Amino acid sequence: MSKVQVTLAQMEDGQAGVVVQILGGYGLIRRLEVLGIRPGKKVTKISSMLLRGPVTFQVDSTQIAVGFGMANKIVVEVEKQ
Repeated sequence: MSKVQVTLAQMEDGQAGVVVQILGGYGLIRRLEVLGIRPGKKVTKISSMLLRGPVTFQVDSTQIAVGFGMANKIVVEVEKQ
């Protein structure tokens, strides 16, 4: 299986991957680090709403919801099936 990089918003529900990059400025990176989201962390997407709604995912044992725009700035490496 090969690895592919997608944004958190592009992941399918139930899919897991490892954060590789955050495409944002200092403020966004700090805000996500407080939530436990940083490169090297494993995340599992739980759900997303239709039409650019919030994206819910799990980091460690915590469920977190972020806006669609923020989820589009979190790059995750997933296994391609």
